Amino acid sequence: MRASVSTAQDLGMPAIYLHLLAELLNTIGVDEQDLLLRVGLDPVRLQSTDRRVSQTQASEFVTRAIIESGEPGLGIMLARELKLPLHGALGTAVMSSRTLGDAMELMTRYLTLRVPHLRVCKRETGNLAWYVVHCDIDLGPLHGFIMDAMLFGCVSMGAQLTGSVIDGLRIVRRGTEPAYFQRFRSQIPVPVEFGATENALVIPVGRLSLPVRFTDDQLAASSKAQCEEALRQLTEDAGFACRVRRVIETSHPFPPKLARVAATLFVSERTLKRRLQEEDASFQQLVDQVRLERAQDLLRSTTMNLSQIADALGYADAANFTRAFKRWTGSSPSHYRISQPGPGLITARRALATG
Repeated sequence: MRASVSTAQDLGMPAIYLHLLAELLNTIGVDEQDLLLRVGLDPVRLQSTDRRVSQTQASEFVTRAIIESGEPGLGIMLARELKLPLHGALGTAVMSSRTLGDAMELMTRYLTLRVPHLRVCKRETGNLAWYVVHCDIDLGPLHGFIMDAMLFGCVSMGAQLTGSVIDGLRIVRRGTEPAYFQRFRSQIPVPVEFGATENALVIPVGRLSLPVRFTDDQLAASSKAQCEEALRQLTEDAGFACRVRRVIETSHPFPPKLARVAATLFVSERTLKRRLQEEDASFQQLVDQVRLERAQDLLRSTTMNLSQIADALGYADAANFTRAFKRWTGSSPSHYRISQPGPGLITARRALATG
């Protein structure tokens, strides 16, 4: 029996995909900001190709998005928005490959970085290469959405890589054709066959030698190394403290209450504290780690004053924030800002000049 989303190991979902989905919802008249906040997600923190969101929060957002938009075909609509650079190091590695076959090999190895619990297995039958998509957990109502986004997204990205839709490519899908698919069929440039026993991309073997338009051997090697390191890191970051930190990083309001984080992760407050203690961590330590990183980022990259930054980090006033920052770093926020390049440096220098 497969695990469900709520009980499986939480490797997180790339935040950028939820950001794209939120933008898509806006175009069809859904108040995406309100929806994100109701799920407890900070819209600003989703605009990153590297940050990851708790799978439970991601699942809740997608489920609510489908219900409130009344559009079960959101996965197909999202697939059209998936440009290769949005896939982080994997997108770069794929774009830099020499051939379509090389790109598919990378996707097969590193797919977990972008879509946890999905894996692709390749087999060749005659002159056809089958890239079969397997799911290790029970996605429930999210299954159709994720498969739509994954498979139809690959069609779009294949065209981005080679310059045109891959001749002979087709998609096979498990189960019966959903009612909503008919509305999208004319927009999908390859044949789609339902009623199969598996979900797969089927590509003529000869097409795998098609050259990629953006080939760069040096960039391919460096980005593949980044993927390998990211895969190692993702495996190591599967502990409970990392799951808690992901929720803290993307939460609104910030900092989140311990009870809210425990509920998001389907554990009691007592269990959350105990499991963190088992990993030599505490909830407050994780909150402070995220606070420090956010503070340093705001001091470097914005012109917000200390009161505004304190408010963004959940402090009552600038004095409390300043004391905490000194405790963490040994330096005041103002001196840290002066030592860093960026917009914040200009503000700090002006303040000193007029003070």
